[in-house]
Formats: sequence, C-alpha cells, structure tokens
Amino acid sequence: MSDFLQEVNEKIGGVPIQRCYHCRKCTAGCPLASVMEYNPNKIIKMIQMGMKDEVLYSATIWLCASCETCVTRCPNEVNIARMMDVLRQMAIENGGAIREKNVLSFHKAFLASIKMNGRINEPMMMVHYKLLSGDLFSDMAMGLGMFMKGKLSIFSPKTVNLASVKKIFSDTTKQS
Repeated sequence: MSDFLQEVNEKIGGVPIQRCYHCRKCTAGCPLASVMEYNPNKIIKMIQMGMKDEVLYSATIWLCASCETCVTRCPNEVNIARMMDVLRQMAIENGGAIREKNVLSFHKAFLASIKMNGRINEPMMMVHYKLLSGDLFSDMAMGLGMFMKGKLSIFSPKTVNLASVKKIFSDTTKQS
C-alpha cells in the first residue's frame, strides 16, 4: 500500500479506498464528470497507485460539488465526496499551486462568513470572494437585479448560538 493511499484512508476514516473495484458507477452518476480532468474513478485509481502530486494538483478535486451522488451509487460504500474534501484539504496544506484558485477563494469566503456570522451573509461573502478572486465586476448587474427583486438581502438572520459555531471552528482548526 502506498503512503499516499494510507494517508488518505486515515483522513477519510470509514471504508478504505481499496474497497473500490472500479465499477465506475460513481463516474456514471457524477453530474460534473464531463468537465473534470480525471473522473472520480480515475482519481481513486491514481490514489491507489500513489500518484500524490498528480491528484493534489488536479483541477478535479476542486470541481467536485460534494453532491454525494457517487456515494449513493457506490456498491462498496466508498465515500468519494469525503475523499474529495480530504484531498482539497491536503492540497491546501501541501502549499502547492491550486489549479482552481477561484473555487478555493469561494471556499475561503464561504467559511469566513459562517465563522463570522454562524450562517451565510450573502452580500458580505460575495464581497469577500470578489476581493480574494480579483473578479470584481463580472456579475455585478446580476447581483443588483437579485437585490432589486428581493432575492438577496443585506442582512442575514441572527444565529442563536454563535459561540457554538465558533467552538466548531476552534475545535477543527489545526493548531500550529
């Protein structure tokens, strides 16, 4: 067993990736497989072969929507969506070049909004995302239209227990 496979298995927990016998049901059901560099089945095969750099620097791990269609379809209950989450986190920790930088920027803005408010404050999250991505004006007209139609509010509802949300972030953040 490769060190990479062992590391991924440890971080995922549950069913080990080597239970996959490559029936490709995950890929057949994946709504984003057609735009991925490598399909979900191929990512599993690459992990099994120890191809760490190819996996962690692929665009595929950032394009997964974590819809869990693959998990539902897997006859061996391999949690591919969780595996993709783990791979994204490993790529961030590895500090290398992220192929889909805007997806990472959105991820950071999304989590920052939850950490700050306990839930999503859409306008503040989008401002944060736009600043991180550098794409400031591409969809401003759409955002204004959503606001004018009442689909986007300035203020989000209050979280009853913000301290518990902050504790979750505190408990799950790596201590350096």
